[in-house]
Amino acid sequence: MVSKGDTDLAGILLIGDIGKVFSDTDAIERSACEVCIDLLDGIEAAAKGEYQTICVVMEGHGGRVVSAVKSLRDANAEAKIILLAQMYEESRAKELVGSKSGDANFADDYLICPLRISSFLAGLSRLEERIPVIPDSSGAGEGKRSSVLELEHRDKKSEEKERILERLATEDELTGLKNRRYIFEFSRQILERAKREDSWATILVFDIDNFKHYNDVYGHSAGDEILKQAAVLMRKCCRSHDIVGRIGGDEFAVVFWDAKTSESGAANSERRSVQTEHPKEAVFIAKRFRREFNNSELDLLGPEGKGVLTISGGLAGFPHDGSTVKDLFERADEALLEAKRSGKNRIYLVGEPDNDISDIE
Repeated sequence: MVSKGDTDLAGILLIGDIGKVFSDTDAIERSACEVCIDLLDGIEAAAKGEYQTICVVMEGHGGRVVSAVKSLRDANAEAKIILLAQMYEESRAKELVGSKSGDANFADDYLICPLRISSFLAGLSRLEERIPVIPDSSGAGEGKRSSVLELEHRDKKSEEKERILERLATEDELTGLKNRRYIFEFSRQILERAKREDSWATILVFDIDNFKHYNDVYGHSAGDEILKQAAVLMRKCCRSHDIVGRIGGDEFAVVFWDAKTSESGAANSERRSVQTEHPKEAVFIAKRFRREFNNSELDLLGPEGKGVLTISGGLAGFPHDGSTVKDLFERADEALLEAKRSGKNRIYLVGEPDNDISDIE
């Protein structure tokens, strides 16, 4: 499919299903860029056309992304290659951008989707600004070198400002965890993926028992320290691809998900053959975290600090406990409240009021 119109996106080739990455695809249809849904058509277009930028939608291409980008490099060595990644694909995108394909970077940059066309263009402009201007050797080199240094300094300041803005949009300022907005959007993407690929996802919602008491007795600085301690411990216990977030006050959420895909050739040993069973990794990590938190020590709480911090939580999993983000968080909250009513310092599975995960081997 080839779209022609405005000139904002001239010289750009988009490869893949753009409906997966842009929230205003009608703007693409009015643009002067070329869109190839099929990967092979995109490689052929890259070889024939003179594109400055080639953007590849990662979702839907699975393990073929690596071979596709290598082919695009061969077809058009001068073009910048940008990966358009969903939130759950970010770690893979970073890995690919940081690796090499021959003498060149495998990919030049990546953007997280979904995004509007205006954000897409801003991201491409940011990449353009990061590419240094190389001074020639014709005689006036000193002045040009000075200009290059000034440009690089300005670019670094601009990049730092953008990184701060990105963090503010996606991270909790106190703990450094992902914020509520990010957690819910990530969960939505993961559930869509799980439905397509017959994989699993589990939501853990937990809070700190008697948190108001710690704030009242020891002060808000101690309360903040407890929240930061919880963040550090949860990250320590989780796998690298699981997402940990603070969704409000002393309430946290963790999204456990199956990072394996059928396209990668890896067998999915954790798909649910029994629909009532939570994946064992999620249960194991939740148990480990509760144990670590119970044994944590905080100097701000004085000599009684060790062993007095506890959490209560609830686990809800797709597909058995709900099929939407709203369903899963509501069910996890219900299990958390049941854990509170049953004496705190425990994590319950949805629909099983007697099923504290401590009793699961």
